[in-house]
Amino acid sequence: MDAQGRGRADDVDPADQWVLNPRTGEYELRLSPSAPESSVPGPRTAGPRASGRRTTAPGREVPPQRRRRAEPEAPAPGRRGRRPEKKKSRGKRALLWTGGSMAFVVLVAGVGGYVYLKHLEGNVSTTDVGTAGSSSFKKDEAFNILIIGTDKRTGEGNEGYGDKGSAGHADTNILLHVAEDRSNATALSIPRDLIVDIPDCETTLEDGTKKVIPGTSGVRFNQSLGDLGRDAGCTMRTVAETTGIKPDHFMMADFNAVKTLTTAVDGVDVCVEKAVDDPKSHLQLPAGESTVEGEQALAFVRTRHAFGNEGDLDRIKVQQQFLGSLMRKMSSSDTLTSPTKLVKLAEAATKALTVDKAIGKVGTLKDIALELKKVPTKNITFTTVPVLDNPAEKVKATVVVNEAKGPQVFDMIKNDISFTEVEQKKKKEKAAVAARLKGEKSEPGEVRVRVMNGGAPAGSAQQELAYLQTQAGVSKSENAGNAPAEVAKTTLEYAPDQADQARALAEILGLSGAAMKPGESVTNAQGLPTMTLTLGKDFKGAGVKLDGSVKKPDLDTESTADQKLCAS
Repeated sequence: MDAQGRGRADDVDPADQWVLNPRTGEYELRLSPSAPESSVPGPRTAGPRASGRRTTAPGREVPPQRRRRAEPEAPAPGRRGRRPEKKKSRGKRALLWTGGSMAFVVLVAGVGGYVYLKHLEGNVSTTDVGTAGSSSFKKDEAFNILIIGTDKRTGEGNEGYGDKGSAGHADTNILLHVAEDRSNATALSIPRDLIVDIPDCETTLEDGTKKVIPGTSGVRFNQSLGDLGRDAGCTMRTVAETTGIKPDHFMMADFNAVKTLTTAVDGVDVCVEKAVDDPKSHLQLPAGESTVEGEQALAFVRTRHAFGNEGDLDRIKVQQQFLGSLMRKMSSSDTLTSPTKLVKLAEAATKALTVDKAIGKVGTLKDIALELKKVPTKNITFTTVPVLDNPAEKVKATVVVNEAKGPQVFDMIKNDISFTEVEQKKKKEKAAVAARLKGEKSEPGEVRVRVMNGGAPAGSAQQELAYLQTQAGVSKSENAGNAPAEVAKTTLEYAPDQADQARALAEILGLSGAAMKPGESVTNAQGLPTMTLTLGKDFKGAGVKLDGSVKKPDLDTESTADQKLCAS
């Protein structure tokens, strides 16, 4: 990892650099045992002044701070004064920021001020992925982060893992989708042995010049990183090519991240159905629950021979269980109220990370983590790309996308549809259905509607019109061309006196109550009032039901972050 910007924090335990000021109730940075305490930010302290700046250590200055109200003078010697009032919610003050994530959706938290945040920023390495991702992070939108764990060997004790001399392949891959309303999230694992087509990808070299690396077809997904100099931007493009889902950003870490992060939180709880003794990974665990950290935690997520059929798909299941436990530990009160753990966690997470330049600022990582924190763990779904054994192989070593299930999973993520029943959404949807779908329905021949294309593939309005007229009996329908703007969801706008027609059309098309928009009608060429059906990006084809309560396919692997499971 890039060591620039780490400075003196490498020489002293970061947790020892922060002390509680009993007068303010805030944690302050102590630069060295012999130097005066620096409050960053904090009140002024007496000491040398020069040009309006105060010196905290030789050669180091801290910008002057805003003028604070004068405080009462200390009582004279021998006189007892009132004790300073204790600050409430000291734990909340310690949680000055919450940020980070490594290859596994990590919520980290730390304490400090501007100087310390800049120090953390120096820990993070960045990669310019160009147009493969988004140019910035937006809090008010759904977002996709590709989390990559590489098999690159760094640090001591990792000789038994990964390929010797490897530049780092895409060994563990999770596409994390966070819903726009933050009510749910989906963590989709992508097998490293999935056969894919890697597209041409532009990469930025160390000297700033750009180079296009030619694509290749029918290769393992893990080759999208490392081979021929491919960077994480190539992996992002491969995900978009394979799933149709464009990652906005990426976060990447190697083997050491698992060791440092689990050590920072004093271990992660895991469970195995049977005792494990794997001579290849050196993992030894008794049956039942255990706590693993450091080298043992890495062995747990890397072993392929202790569980299931000793393949990568079984290892993915174990990793998903491990990540759920790690997330619970990160967000536990035991972690979030411990300044020492928070500082260690912030250091470990930022040193572990390589991210795209758009989110390379610690402030942006903090924003991402705060958005992740809004999602209840019970509504974070872990699942895997549905796959089948590669039919082109006699000896089964790779897999291909299951075309009967995969596209539906990808569409649910693209259309921001939860894999769990989100209570708030469910209640709102039920209320909308009860209010708009119940009541009398017109005969199809009495329904008058115009069809517009608001984001569906070209020609969709005409195709849907043909279906309505020839198969559904909606003869009073017409093509109104393209809508003024694109929309994500198909909608039906109607006037109050057209509610019976709207209910009839909703039944034919499979529209949910939320898709029905009471409003105004328009007048057609004959001067008659007409409803407006706008086909959105969720349109799947003429005659295909558009029910918002999509039924997900039966998945081979699925769990949520709040579940405590035992590996088998």
